[in-house]
Amino acid sequence: MKSLFKSKPKTPADLVRQTRDLLIFIDSGGSDTKESKRDEKMTQVSKLIRDLKQVLYGDSQSEPVSEACAQLTQEFFRENTLRLLIICLPRLNLETRKDATQVVANLQRQQVQSRLIACDYLEKNIDLMDIMIAGYENTDLALHYGAMLRECIRHQSVARYVLESEHMRKFFDYIRLPNFDIASDAAATFKELLTRHKSTVAEFLSKNYDWFFAEYNSKLLESTNYITRRQAVKLLGDILLDRSNSAAMTRYVSSLDNLRILMNLLRESSKSIQIEAFHVFKLFAANQNKPADIVGILVTNRSKLLRLFADFKTEKEDEQFEADKALVVKEIAALEPK
Repeated sequence: MKSLFKSKPKTPADLVRQTRDLLIFIDSGGSDTKESKRDEKMTQVSKLIRDLKQVLYGDSQSEPVSEACAQLTQEFFRENTLRLLIICLPRLNLETRKDATQVVANLQRQQVQSRLIACDYLEKNIDLMDIMIAGYENTDLALHYGAMLRECIRHQSVARYVLESEHMRKFFDYIRLPNFDIASDAAATFKELLTRHKSTVAEFLSKNYDWFFAEYNSKLLESTNYITRRQAVKLLGDILLDRSNSAAMTRYVSSLDNLRILMNLLRESSKSIQIEAFHVFKLFAANQNKPADIVGILVTNRSKLLRLFADFKTEKEDEQFEADKALVVKEIAALEPK
């Protein structure tokens, strides 16, 4: 007889609704509830979030079912479940935070009737980005919010909001935090913001060129931290060598101060920093409209530069690098003072 009264399996929408109800309880603080009851609710929400993750990712026995994923996604964004999950994250235990991070990340890619409805939701609730970015200031939450943040900025409109906000200035501090894991995570988000959406990045650099590169040079390229310098010079090459950013590149390679910074990086003992610095330095050398002060510095340092490049090699044979180096040497050798 017992089997006649088995409960029906929960639908994806049921899982979301029950999760939402529990998150509302957690968000309210549940102060008038006994501790044992609160613990029970926390256990329930942990299981539900794990179940949501299983629907979206599948498990060792089964692949995710697209219809179930669509139902779950639709219900998730129909009301404020995402907001509740982000706000309640500090109150969840570590494993549940990890599961919640994976759920939020996956939902950014889920399409319902060929639409990324997560993007529509975030555009209307853009202040959630403020909460996630501020998460870098909390050691326990930074890596969870950081992973969510990188998935959310896959949406161009969301990335534009972050680029145009005051938060961009904060990244120069987050990247230099003493906690290595958090600093690396912030650097990964910073790179994503400055490389994923080409037209938005080009617009950002043209509007914010002066303060952005002043901060970039002083706080990252001239940092006392080796890893910060290495990541920064590599990213600078990625930015300036992207055709979409040609206006910013032309401006950057016309500055004597920028050239001095790059020449100092070329003299570093680290081979990897030297190589990445070379990829930016070659843009200065290749510029056919070099200002007189840049020509002057290159001519003054010509013999040192040519000696440096004579022994300059990558660890593995690289034909493109050798071709670039030959062009740079040729340009510098042929320079005449203006």
